[in-house]
Amino acid sequence: MWSLITIVISLILLIVLALRGYSIIIIAPVVSLFVMVTNGFSILETFQETYMSGFINYVKNYFLIFLFAAIFGKLMDDSGAARQIANLLLKIVGKDSKYKVLVSVMIICAFLTYGGVSLFVVIFAVLPIAKPLFKELEIPWHLFMAPFFTGIGTFTMTMLPGTPSVQNIIPTKYLGTTVTAAPLLGIIAAVFVIAINLWYMKFALKRSEARGETYSGMKNPDNDEKGSIKDIYAGRKLPNQIISLIPPIALLVTLNLFEVPIIYTLMGVVVLTTILFWKNIEVKKETINNGTTSAILPIINTSADVGYGSVIAITAGFTLFNDAMADIPGSPLISLFIATTALAGITGSSSGGLGIAMEALSQTYLNLGLNPEAMHRVAAVASGGLDSLPHNGAVITILVASKLTHKEAYKHIFAVSVIAPLLAAIPMLIAAVLLY
Repeated sequence: MWSLITIVISLILLIVLALRGYSIIIIAPVVSLFVMVTNGFSILETFQETYMSGFINYVKNYFLIFLFAAIFGKLMDDSGAARQIANLLLKIVGKDSKYKVLVSVMIICAFLTYGGVSLFVVIFAVLPIAKPLFKELEIPWHLFMAPFFTGIGTFTMTMLPGTPSVQNIIPTKYLGTTVTAAPLLGIIAAVFVIAINLWYMKFALKRSEARGETYSGMKNPDNDEKGSIKDIYAGRKLPNQIISLIPPIALLVTLNLFEVPIIYTLMGVVVLTTILFWKNIEVKKETINNGTTSAILPIINTSADVGYGSVIAITAGFTLFNDAMADIPGSPLISLFIATTALAGITGSSSGGLGIAMEALSQTYLNLGLNPEAMHRVAAVASGGLDSLPHNGAVITILVASKLTHKEAYKHIFAVSVIAPLLAAIPMLIAAVLLY
């Protein structure tokens, strides 16, 4: 029991330090050290053999995916192709009402992320489009978080079959599945989460209108003391909108219809995007270099999380946690979902929590005779709920980029990317238990 208490204390310490702005790169070793000392482990040996093994294994398995995905996203960003896709989708969906603007932002974000563009690229492509629309229609700026997080952090991240997100790729390494695993389960979850969040956006908009909130009457990027959000594409010649669609569509077709491994797929779309948009990129060497270096921080952050999870996994407390999961009544798929959700919430990272769950639990559940495809989809969806708690790195980064605070806008993030995915998982789990 003492070991379990030390794990809980380490988790609280991790969350508190993350919310205070410290990097997970230093937090993870610090809380791991706390676990080692309080559980009587050899510090040097545990760091070298356990922590670093988890860290290095994650880098070994996913570095090239992060690398080529980051370069692809940067090429789409700097060329203006991502912006052109956003412009095209905005024309199609429309912008003649406040609710349509919210839905348009959601669809733009969803298309870009499903097409393999990093959420950190999407935020900077979409912000300069959203800001003038919100200003023109007097939509309170804090509402931007609802459609944005719905589009980037729910159905395109973990639910829809075939998405090239790392959360959909991680289980393939452990379960021998493909990115289209258990498509029906993913579609069920996606339909429910979209329906819930469309309702929430309408609800939040009506409540805001009832309170008399407006863009100009509340904090927004124009009156924020840190300065306005700038449009880096202003005055530039951007690529053709239809041609801009080719790389993300090529990625999805190659990955799903031809089932080309993700690394080869990403390498191919990097080459394709370079050929198509090379003339639209102003500082070519800088784009390649920045795309390359932008892969480093995300994978190191996640690897640090996984290293911490590896230390947790060898404690007696984690054995108690596993036993508690196994004792949950009903299908083991339910306990797998709960365990993965808990780990994602603990680490504040969907990929980190999922990586820990797959590393520590996948073989145990496979030995129970569970269907690998069902495990893949259940675990992936589970990673996308509690991960979006306030200490999540993407939450913090996107709030800063949007010039909003937790107090002003986190309630929308919590509603659309914590509550909604957890609710949407219920019918998915029922279908999983009945069908697998």
